[in-house]
Amino acid sequence: MSGSGIEDGAGDGALPASLTVDAFDVRMADIADIGLERLQALSISVGWPHRAEDWQFAREVGHGFVALDEIDRVLASAMWFPYGDDFATIGMVMTSPRLQSLGVGEWLMKRVLSASAGRTYRLSATRAALALYRPLGFVGQRTVFQCQGEARRSDRSASAQPRRLVEADLAAVTALDERAFGTSRAGLIARLFGQSVGYGLERDGALAAFALCRPFGRGHVVGPVVAGTDEDAIAVVQPHVDEHDGRFLRLDTHLDEGLFPVFVARSGLRIHDTVLTMSLGAPLTDPSTRAPDRPVTYALATQALG
Repeated sequence: MSGSGIEDGAGDGALPASLTVDAFDVRMADIADIGLERLQALSISVGWPHRAEDWQFAREVGHGFVALDEIDRVLASAMWFPYGDDFATIGMVMTSPRLQSLGVGEWLMKRVLSASAGRTYRLSATRAALALYRPLGFVGQRTVFQCQGEARRSDRSASAQPRRLVEADLAAVTALDERAFGTSRAGLIARLFGQSVGYGLERDGALAAFALCRPFGRGHVVGPVVAGTDEDAIAVVQPHVDEHDGRFLRLDTHLDEGLFPVFVARSGLRIHDTVLTMSLGAPLTDPSTRAPDRPVTYALATQALG
C-alpha cells in the first residue's frame, strides 16, 4: 500500500504533526510503516478480533494513520478505503481505552478526511464513537447487526440450488455488487474473491445473488452477500453455514425483518452487537427496497469495508 505521507498534512496549518495528550506527546505515523504485531496489540486492547492477517488485508486495500506515544506504542488508528475517486469507507478507528476521551481519535479522523478529501463517506459507528462522528457531519442511516456463533447445519431445503463460483464469475460478481452497493468496488471484490469461497445463484442466464466467505477474526465471515430476495440470499449463504457446521461463523447485516434474519438466527448466528452505519454525503441504499430487480447488500464485507 502506498499511503499518504504524514508530511502532506503536517504543514497545512490545520492539523499538527504531534499532539500533547495527558502530559505526553503523541505523534502520527503512516499505518503502512507499523509492524503487524503492534497493530494487533491495539485491536486486542479494545476487544476487537482482528488477526495480523486481517490488518494486512486492510492495509493492502486501504490507507491510514496511527498515533504513537513517546516510546512508539500504538495508541490509536484510523483508515480509509477508497472506491473510485469520489467515495470511501472509513474504518479500523480504534483508540486505546485510556485515551478515548482525550481527542486522539478526532485528531486522526480529521487527518483521514484531509488525506481523502473530495469524497463522500460511509462508516460503522459503535455507540461510544457516535460523539466523535456526529460533529464531523456524519448522519446515522441504519443499524448493523453483528451476528455470530457456532454455525448449525440447516435442514431447510433451498428453493434454488446455487453453484460454486469460479474465476470466470468475477466480472458478474463485481457488477452485481456495484448495483447493490451504489459504487464500483472492483479492486476490493477482486481481492476478496481471491481469498474466499463463493456461491452464486443464476436466473435467466444472469447472476442473481452471491455470497463470499473467508477467514476473519475468530473464524470465518460471510460477506459480502448480494441478492434481490430473502430466498435468494438464503440460498447462497446456506452452503457456507453447512460447510462450517460446528465452527465459528460471523455475518453482519442491516436486515432485522423478513426470512433472511430468521434464517441467520436459526443457523446459530445470534446478534452479538450492533453498530450504526453513518454517512457523509452518501446515503445508504435502504435494504427494505429489495426486489428481484433491485439487489441489495444483505451482508457486509466487514464493518470497515461496507
